Amino acid sequence: MMKKNKRGFASDNNAGVHPEILEAIVQANQGHVVAYGDDPYTESATRKFEEMFGEDISIYFVYNGTGANVLSLQTLTDSFQAVICAETAHINEDECGAPEKFTGCKLLTIPTENGKVTIDQIKPHLHSVGNEHQAQPRVISITQATELGTVYRPEEIEAISRFAHENGLLVHLDGARIANAAVSLDMQLRETTRDLGIDVLSFGGTKNGVMFGEAVVFFNPDLAQNFRFIRKQGAQLASKMRFIAAQFEALLTDDLWRRNAQHANAMAALFSRNIRDIPRIEIAQPVEANAIFARIPREHIPELQREYFFYVWDETQSIVRWMTSFDTTEDDIMDFVSLLRRLLC
Repeated sequence: MMKKNKRGFASDNNAGVHPEILEAIVQANQGHVVAYGDDPYTESATRKFEEMFGEDISIYFVYNGTGANVLSLQTLTDSFQAVICAETAHINEDECGAPEKFTGCKLLTIPTENGKVTIDQIKPHLHSVGNEHQAQPRVISITQATELGTVYRPEEIEAISRFAHENGLLVHLDGARIANAAVSLDMQLRETTRDLGIDVLSFGGTKNGVMFGEAVVFFNPDLAQNFRFIRKQGAQLASKMRFIAAQFEALLTDDLWRRNAQHANAMAALFSRNIRDIPRIEIAQPVEANAIFARIPREHIPELQREYFFYVWDETQSIVRWMTSFDTTEDDIMDFVSLLRRLLC
């Protein structure tokens, strides 16, 4: 059995909470404030987002990433419409059908080898526009960084956004790991989202050192007119919202978001450098953020998992996923690499 609380490589969701985030929660735990977001902590966190992305935006805090994605899409669509996304997208693979349930929309999925969709792959889904017998495309949802650890180049997102808007579509970005992507590209958060034409952003915090909470950012406030009602109906309106908001204020102060993501990405780079020469390990995707996808001998997976928890991503190809986090250490990496060498060399 794996040692209790031992840092593994299953997910950045498994990591703890950054000390500066914990301190922000403690500081917010003073006295009484008005509930449901009418408090100074939420106001202050909102100003941080406005400093980051511009004042003419709308920001709403929710509990989790599925809530952020589902409510974003619900706000943008009618039930007879459709959302175009990668087959590997979180909204397709890992949200238990919640997008379909709450939006009523059909997901039009695109097979992809690297987690990224292209305009040429999107175009065939527009052939149904105007056909009353088929769901009508309304939103293109992309993920940055993708579920396969890859990162869209700015010109790729900009091209998708331009194509979408020229065809009457909107663009939603699942940014559960947007900080890792921005660091990978050496760009600011606004440069990787709003400036590239994104309409709505699910801004991730949980995977980057926050205890709980995500933010939905509308770069066109007109799109958000009904969101507060949809959030309440969707059971994502926090009564003690100050504890979500205080975390995001801390995350966006003194570039904590960047520091955390830089460390996680650097640990993934260190990891990949040290396993490239190990026999019978094949890195299956470019290591561009904080994920390593590798093909390894399946007979060794159970023994490795007894020491370090991680997930098998593709059983048929024996591909595993190793994630690094803000609190991953070099010793964690090198200890696991040593175990890999003992078993595979």
